[in-house]
Amino acid sequence: MSTAHRLTLIGNTPSPYTRKMLALLRYRRIPYAMVWDNPTEVLQAKGIEQPKVALLPTFIFEDKDAPYAMVDSTPIIRKLEQSYEGRSVLPTDPALAFIDYLLEDFADEWVTKYMFHYRWHPPEDADNAGTLLPFCMDPSMPADKQQWAKDYFTKRQVDRLYVVGSSDTTAAIIDASYRRFLQAMEAHLANQAYLLGNRPGAADFAVYGQLTSLVGFDPTPRKIAHQVSPRTVAWATRVGDLSGLEPLAGDWRALADQPDSLQAILNEVGRVYAPALLANAQALQAGDKQWEAQIDGKPWVQQTFPYQGKCLQWINQQYQSLSEVDKQQVDARLSGTGCEQIIVKA
Repeated sequence: MSTAHRLTLIGNTPSPYTRKMLALLRYRRIPYAMVWDNPTEVLQAKGIEQPKVALLPTFIFEDKDAPYAMVDSTPIIRKLEQSYEGRSVLPTDPALAFIDYLLEDFADEWVTKYMFHYRWHPPEDADNAGTLLPFCMDPSMPADKQQWAKDYFTKRQVDRLYVVGSSDTTAAIIDASYRRFLQAMEAHLANQAYLLGNRPGAADFAVYGQLTSLVGFDPTPRKIAHQVSPRTVAWATRVGDLSGLEPLAGDWRALADQPDSLQAILNEVGRVYAPALLANAQALQAGDKQWEAQIDGKPWVQQTFPYQGKCLQWINQQYQSLSEVDKQQVDARLSGTGCEQIIVKA
């Protein structure tokens, strides 16, 4: 197949969302061309209009009129489902698909807090990231330019820790949540190969994307992962290329038949992410630029995000689209996890 028929995605090697989508393309056997570069510069060189928000990865899709750029991995996954047949990452059972959506959102919006916190809060990790990130962009970068880039990236990212809520005050909350999540994954992977059965869903690739940094790039979370969950470490090395996996429809495990270990993962979603979503939504409604809440029994302060307000809306849209029977299945699974508090009952 010629390169004209391949999707182009532009990203950076330590980007969790780039890794998420690259692994998904491999699994779905969608032809692609990976460009390790700055999306803004690539799109400008190709004469393609820039997306409203610059994110990694950036996809270039062909159109009958002109190619266009698209970002945001969750809707891109749904677009690919419509464009390419077979090897779907969306469960056919609507109730199971809702859980997959919820877990994908948790990975994209909360597990990424682990990644950003550990990359830039501990001095050892910030030095590691500052050193390597410029070379990830250009391994042949001259030493003086690399030092400038290291200083620039490190200061910019450390100064932005507050945006995602990372601070000396919340460090213990993030660390405890990360360890519980790893423990839950360790137990769950002992029961089945992927989050919802023996074939991967969108949530698996979302979790995998964040783990590529946590267990492979940043020293502190890597050490913790090896101590707490060797299964998760090994799992993350496999999910990067599942092109050889031959999934069967029966590999999805019905929601009612999911092992009890899934509950611990959902408990973590309800324990930390659900209250964050609700506090963010309340701040948006009040017009507050930051929100405060008790998360895991401790104070948390961070910037208000309109996007996470949309995440809460989208979760509820997914729920409202379910039949009454499927809602009952979801309600039974979420009962007691804390996740039920984010669901608005019609």
